[in-house]
Amino acid sequence: MKRRLFLTLIAAATATSASMIAAPVAQAADEVKIGFLVKQPEEPWFQDEWKFAEMAAKEKGFTLVKIGAPSGEKVMSAIDNLAAQKAQGFIICTPDVKLGPGIVAKAKADKLKMMTVDDRLVDGSGKPIESVPHMGISAYNIGKQVGDGIAAEIKKRGWDMKDVGAIDVTYEQLPTAHDRTAGATDALVAAGFPKANIVAAPQAKTDTENAFNAANIALTKNPKYKHWVAYGLNDEAVLGAVRAAEGRGFKADNMIGIGIGGSDSALNEFKKPNPTGFFGTVIISPKRHGEETSELMYAWIKDGKAPPPLTLTTGMLATRDNVSQVREQMGLASK
Repeated sequence: MKRRLFLTLIAAATATSASMIAAPVAQAADEVKIGFLVKQPEEPWFQDEWKFAEMAAKEKGFTLVKIGAPSGEKVMSAIDNLAAQKAQGFIICTPDVKLGPGIVAKAKADKLKMMTVDDRLVDGSGKPIESVPHMGISAYNIGKQVGDGIAAEIKKRGWDMKDVGAIDVTYEQLPTAHDRTAGATDALVAAGFPKANIVAAPQAKTDTENAFNAANIALTKNPKYKHWVAYGLNDEAVLGAVRAAEGRGFKADNMIGIGIGGSDSALNEFKKPNPTGFFGTVIISPKRHGEETSELMYAWIKDGKAPPPLTLTTGMLATRDNVSQVREQMGLASK
């Protein structure tokens, strides 16, 4: 009897020891590690994406590996580095979308799931690589938000649209710029704005000075309009047009400019004691791009649920009256 009891105790102790040894091994096997590669780690947009990705990591309990990869060579070494760290997947905003086939091949070789954010990878013929899940910004729809915002403010002020000129600050070399201004134009026309009143003002570079010069030419050639509106690629384009209009006597009462980006320049414009012709900006939030992509990648690794093939985000229109609330709603720190 004593011998049988002794053997039973030994067996129980052995089983307990085995389970204690196995527990951390199983836990390690279940650990999820996700890389987040960005092309310009010093830029506030990517810093915010990382911040929101870290929030997702904390909530879900996975490890986030942040890597700056400003060149093709660094992208490839970063993917190998993640594989060596036993990561299971990564999210990337590549420095060059034409690196697509190489990045896909490297991820496959290292057995890593991948998803792109902001910039979509293209194949050798320049077509999007649809097999890689992507979250990006809909340039056209953001442009439509600008156009809708301008049209709504024109109607609110009771302006006769035939008396209003629109400065379309263009930069056709950049597809995103084309899509944004095309969206704004289409929204204005759909709201009843005369297409003949839209004046293209091509800028040489995407900054305020070049937009100012382009808008000045448009204003000089079209002195017949009582009021003006302006839109373009970004806040800087619209600020240039607003400054040019101010030089011609068009102040806040006769000018509606809506930019894109929610830049410091736009926020500073709202802080001025008196309103200017810079009426608003469509703020684009990095929250979804950092937090949601990380959550999607986690679910893919943990549960085998692949992300949607394509997710396109838009922004929110902020004016000097609601900018604080909009920024708070989008998860951005107050400035």
